[in-house]
Amino acid sequence: MKLLILDLDETLIHATDCYLDRDPDFEVGPYAVYKRPGLDLFLSKVRSQFHLAVWTSSTRLYAAPVVENIFPHDVDLKFVWSRERCTMRFDPEHHDYEWAKNLDKLKRRGYKLEHVLMLDDTPAKLARHYGNLVRVKPFLGNLADRELFQLSDYLPTLAETPNVRRIEKRFWRKASTSEP
Repeated sequence: MKLLILDLDETLIHATDCYLDRDPDFEVGPYAVYKRPGLDLFLSKVRSQFHLAVWTSSTRLYAAPVVENIFPHDVDLKFVWSRERCTMRFDPEHHDYEWAKNLDKLKRRGYKLEHVLMLDDTPAKLARHYGNLVRVKPFLGNLADRELFQLSDYLPTLAETPNVRRIEKRFWRKASTSEP
C-alpha cells in the first residue's frame, strides 16, 4: 500500500488569528481553524487505499492538536512530523528562507519513494521531490472549495501505480471526475 503524506495548513485546514464570516471548526491557541470542505469524506476514502501520515512545517505544539481535531481516532497515522523534520533552505527566487520537506528521510524508515505521494499547497517545500507531489490550491477558508472532492476521485487512480514518481500529476484536476 502506498504512503500518502498530508500537509496541514492551507492543504487540509486554514488557521487564522482572525475569525472568518462563520464560527471556526475548532481553535488551537490563538488560531481559529477551519476544515477544508469535504475533509471528513476525503479521509474516509483515502484511508482505505493508502497508509496515511502528516508532515507539516508548523511546530509540533501546533500540529498535535490540529491532528487530534481532524483525524478520526481510529486512523492509524504512520507518523506526524513537524518543523523539526524539515530542512531550512534558502529560496533564491524570493530571497527568503523556507522549510523544505526532504523525502529522502523516508528511505531510512524503509519507504520507497516510488510508493510515496505528498499532498501540499507549496511546491517549493518539495523542490527535490516533484515526482512525489500532488499540488493542491491553497485553502483560505472558502466554503465553495472543491479540491478534496476532486482528490477523492483522482488519488485512487495512483494507488496501484508501480511508480508514482513517473506519473505526470501537474494536471491532475483534468483526470478527476468531480465537478471543478
